[in-house]
Formats: sequence, structure tokens, C-alpha cells
Amino acid sequence: MTSTQPAPGPLTVLVLAGTRAGTADPMATAANVSHKAILPVAGRPMIARVLDALAACPRIRRIVISIETPGILEGLELDHPVDFLPPAAGPSASVMAALRTLGTPLLVTTADHALLRPEWIETFLDSVDAHCDMAAAVAMEADIARDVPGTKRTMIRLADGAFSGCNLFLFRTPASIGVVELWQRIEQERKRPIRMARLLGIGTLLRYMTGGLTRSALCARVGSLSQAAVRLVPLPDGRAAVDVDKPADLLLVESLLRNPAAS
Repeated sequence: MTSTQPAPGPLTVLVLAGTRAGTADPMATAANVSHKAILPVAGRPMIARVLDALAACPRIRRIVISIETPGILEGLELDHPVDFLPPAAGPSASVMAALRTLGTPLLVTTADHALLRPEWIETFLDSVDAHCDMAAAVAMEADIARDVPGTKRTMIRLADGAFSGCNLFLFRTPASIGVVELWQRIEQERKRPIRMARLLGIGTLLRYMTGGLTRSALCARVGSLSQAAVRLVPLPDGRAAVDVDKPADLLLVESLLRNPAAS
């Protein structure tokens, strides 16, 4: 059942900044740092740029960082008070742990979202309707091509347009826990295509493969499986889809930050 009340403010935000156990991030290794979160981007640790954007949003009351060793952030000259939460085994488990500890509404983003801007966050929050339990920000392909021409992003191609995720999520009500539970089930079956197909539904996969699946139909299917009202919220700025996952992303982000219109 969904809530009909708007998401109350101020909000708590979770920043995912941990690393997978036993796995070294190649970007961190190349930069000789322990975590990608502290990778220098145009002379400033990546996570510090994320925190700057979050702290500039009036509706955000509390910033919580999910990371194994908070001590690595010492000396980074963070201008904003933060709390820490130990990560679990993977992003979905970390979000679930945060929801159980911090409750809802909970805004979630990632430490590698170095271009994050407060106006994107505000637009996202303003666009989430009062009947939504969980929302995810996306950028449409046309906007990405306009604002970051030439970039290669992972696209989900649906009948009503292709989009890329923006690493910005709002878990608005307690019902949104069902979405995380579904996320965890999908992660568990990611190496078993037949089981994943059964979980998502053969009809949904066929519609996707034949180009007939729309955003609303996808949200309806996820909502049916999770017992939550789910929305995809397009952001007007294609740069919102850019994070730092590979060396080409780092070069792109630093180039955009040198542009006064993007800094």
C-alpha cells in the first residue's frame, strides 16, 4: 500500500562509498588510493564534490556515508558534518541496512557521482509524486547526446525512449523496502539467466526484447513484484548520467568541470 502524503523534509541521504570485499577497484589502484571515493577529480577528492552538492540542498538534514574505514576521509577538509554506517556485502545490502537503521524517506547516491549538482537533486525531489514509494532518476538519451556528446553510457532501450541511470534514488516510504528485496533477489540470480527470466516474467522480457516495453510498463512490473509504487524520473540535464567508472569517465568529468557552465 502506498502513502498519499508528500515525502517529509528534511531528508537523510546515504552516500555509497564502500568497496566490495576482496575486490580492488581498478580506478583506485591506478590512482594509488584505497577507495575510489577519494580519487582526485580536478584536484579535489570525488566524494567531497558529492558532499558539497548534498550540503547545498536545504531539504537534506543529515548525510551518512557507507564506508568500511571512515578514517580514510580524515584530512580531506570536508566542510560538512557527516555520520558513518558500515557497508554490507554489496550496494543492495548496504541500502537495505541503511533503510533498517535510518528509516524512510532516504535519498541514496554514490561517491563517484562527481558532477552531482544541487539543482538536479531538487528537481528530482520535486518530481516525485505523493503516490510513489520509490523513485529513480534517469537521463534520456537525447539529453545525454545534447549535453555530453560522444560519451558512452549504459542505456536501457524501451519503446518510449532510451535512458541511463543517474545514481540518485529516493526510498520514500517503508514499502520501498520491497524494491530492495527484489534488487537483492535479482543480484542472487544474475548468473542464472533462466531463473532471472522467471523472476522478472517471460512476458516482460519478451516485450523488452521485441521493443514493446515502456517505462510505465517496466515500473508496473517492478511494482507488482515488490508491492511498491515505483517511478522513473527523467532529469533535464544529460550530465546527470555521468559517473566515474573508468578512465575515460574521469577525463570527461574533469573536462566538464573545467567548463564554467558545468562547474
